[in-house]
Amino acid sequence: MKQKNIDLGLLIFRITLGILMFMHGFHKLINGVEPIKGMLAEFGLPSFLAYGVHLGETIAPLFIIFGFRTRLAAFALTFVMIVAFLMVHTQDLLAITGTGAWAHEGIALFLLGGLGLIFTGAGKYALSYKHALD
Repeated sequence: MKQKNIDLGLLIFRITLGILMFMHGFHKLINGVEPIKGMLAEFGLPSFLAYGVHLGETIAPLFIIFGFRTRLAAFALTFVMIVAFLMVHTQDLLAITGTGAWAHEGIALFLLGGLGLIFTGAGKYALSYKHALD
């Protein structure tokens, strides 16, 4: 069976994942990272690490959207999501919301979506695509 439109599917996925995560980063650009600094302090970590969130929630999603160094950007996104999951989302791990959704599905989408892009790369419709390999 011939697979079709994988590259178009990757483009749609990259744009979706990138925009949804970028909105989190944009919120932090506008409102600051003070809450992140507080969470880091609770874990005994230096507060300057909060600025690393911008790498994973602002810069990496833009790279993912445009398909520029996608695997590296996806690694950054995935790393930030793993840290966020461990810091914030491990309590009530199996909690279900009132609508039947897993309470942690948002972070799972970002974490696993980033992980998937590490393995697949951006596909054909990307700035970093090497056209000579067609």
